[in-house]
Amino acid sequence: MSSNAIKRVFSTVRVVINLLIKEHGLYWSNVFSGTYIPDDTWSAKRAPVPPGQLRKVQKECYYFDDEARWLIAMISDTGMHLSEASGLLPSGIKFDCDLPHIQLVPHPWRCLKTPPSIRQTPLVGVSLWAAKRIKGCRHQFAFPKYCSELKCNSNSASAVLNKWLKPRTEGRYVIHYFRHSLRDRLRAVECPADIIDALGG
Repeated sequence: MSSNAIKRVFSTVRVVINLLIKEHGLYWSNVFSGTYIPDDTWSAKRAPVPPGQLRKVQKECYYFDDEARWLIAMISDTGMHLSEASGLLPSGIKFDCDLPHIQLVPHPWRCLKTPPSIRQTPLVGVSLWAAKRIKGCRHQFAFPKYCSELKCNSNSASAVLNKWLKPRTEGRYVIHYFRHSLRDRLRAVECPADIIDALGG
């Protein structure tokens, strides 16, 4: 387990203990307060997908032209989380406006992590192509293989996409890296940090 995951667990434990102390009128101090957990020093930094590698993968998405490749294409040029993209409804894809975009909102089958995750994400490049393909299918869900009214199975999508990406990226990149790559591409053109954060949710 990474230190970030451990920190999240400890944070939850601290909140629960504080609530119990308060609710029962106890005069104890929370032994979990002020717990120091060092950052990972050994974990590998997520490397951005190089532009040449990105274009190669996107070109193959055009070639295979199926649901899984549309999902890769969508993420590669929007920076969405896999769960955000795989839980989309076609109705969330907006073309009847000046700038085609995705309206990201929570759904019963897929929540969003934070309030800023509710956002409009511009559709450009291969993400726009993928969005048009999705709209043309007229399915209830954008990615019906990975989403239903009961749940959004992004873990299944991740396994399928990463298996396909592995031989095409020499095992160096997984689907989540494409999200980070978009942030790097935006920094490279000196996009303001607040806009980058807004686009990424």
